[in-house]
Amino acid sequence: MSYEEALKLENQTCFAVYACAKEITRLYQPVLRELGLTYTQYIAMLALWERDAVSVKELGERLYLDSGTLTPLLKKLEAQGLLTRARDAGDERQLLIRLSEAGRALREKALEVPEKVFCQSGVNIEMLLKIRSQMGELMTALQPVAAADQRGD
Repeated sequence: MSYEEALKLENQTCFAVYACAKEITRLYQPVLRELGLTYTQYIAMLALWERDAVSVKELGERLYLDSGTLTPLLKKLEAQGLLTRARDAGDERQLLIRLSEAGRALREKALEVPEKVFCQSGVNIEMLLKIRSQMGELMTALQPVAAADQRGD
């Protein structure tokens, strides 16, 4: 590939991932609207449905979100009555996130989300599973590089 070709937008892996992520998020929006959630709120709730009573730091690491993004999101979910935020009695520095009864109940309604989104996508399941697997492999490969960059290696 020539230097000129290397700088074309359509040849950028980062742009392909970015554009695809935006389209996937757009696909989720009408389904999540029925639950009263944004896409980012939905992934936060997914993480909490898997493991409740976690620190803000742990949740942020799991979702790849910094506290500047996560804190307002959690405040909104708390205002909706879906979770509570409270200092950890064992370590006052930690803020623990716990699902409320309404947050746990919302999980039942959310069970339909993956199937609804899949049906709307028109993409076959084999393709989605393959892409998800490949994206996981890519994340695993990129994490040491990103960590080294953050340390300044």
